[in-house]
Amino acid sequence: MTDRVASDGDGVTTYRARIARSGGTRRPCLRLPDGVAVEGGDIVRLVLDGDEYHARIEADADGFVVRGAYDNRRLARADREGTNRLVDWVRSTDRETGQSVEFDEVTPGYLYGVRIPGKRAVYSVTRQPDSSLTSIAEDLDG
Repeated sequence: MTDRVASDGDGVTTYRARIARSGGTRRPCLRLPDGVAVEGGDIVRLVLDGDEYHARIEADADGFVVRGAYDNRRLARADREGTNRLVDWVRSTDRETGQSVEFDEVTPGYLYGVRIPGKRAVYSVTRQPDSSLTSIAEDLDG
């Protein structure tokens, strides 16, 4: 059974993130603020307009960044495979480099949401998989 929580609910922590450029490319990425419970290399679930994707957290000299959101964990771990749903989402919102977005921490280290400031979102929260099951699945994926 899944629970549903609103972005303005007590169980959700909201941060101000920023749209940035991904390295030397013109593709948008998401620059995360300090305080978000992530580490470089983490694969998290990222909700964009109600659709859940998988994203890899990367670390650089300025902190943590999300360069893409993909349909499954394997694509999130791969370099530039599959459709980058984060790029599609940013372009559909008319947000530009330097502008901010709301970054909702629904389940620390596992489930996050991104939304336009002032908009409300409702997230479906499923139970986080057991860490031993996750490591087995990652071993099978390669």
